[in-house]
Amino acid sequence: MKREIRILGFDDASFDKFSDRETLVIGCVFRGGLWLEGVLTDTVTVDGDDATETLLRMVSRSRFRSQLQAIMLDGIALGGFNIVDISALAEKSGIPVIAVMRDQPDLGKMHRALRKLGKERLIPLLAKAGTIHNDGKVLFQVASISPEEAARMLRMTATRSDIPEPLRVAHLIGAGIGKGESTGRA
Repeated sequence: MKREIRILGFDDASFDKFSDRETLVIGCVFRGGLWLEGVLTDTVTVDGDDATETLLRMVSRSRFRSQLQAIMLDGIALGGFNIVDISALAEKSGIPVIAVMRDQPDLGKMHRALRKLGKERLIPLLAKAGTIHNDGKVLFQVASISPEEAARMLRMTATRSDIPEPLRVAHLIGAGIGKGESTGRA
């Protein structure tokens, strides 16, 4: 695997779950874990169901689309519980997807929250995202890529922390826009 493959990492901006209807989604195109080459933005509905379509639209209109080797997500949800169908995203974009997490998600808590929001139909997407793998630093789920190859990409792009640079920088930009200054961990 070449060190400078192009990877697109997505994260959402900070938002107020009680008053915001939409939140910004930031995509950072990196060459490996070293060079930021582009930034994409769009919005998703907070606790909505448009995340997969929004990411597909962002990828398809990107000038980097033909060069992308992977899409990385900070978890499988944007804007609260706007669940990304990572299998559909990989299949429709033709690009492998890796969803990265620092901590093991509490699936029971997620199921209860989705039911409370009246979004029971999204619960199957949690299982559809597949097995949660552990590379020793982060947890991840994959679509259209082997866990072994995904782990190599994660290690190659995590140059400043345990979080891959495309996600770390997307998080910093999103926090800076949403709160006025970036804070916390990706």
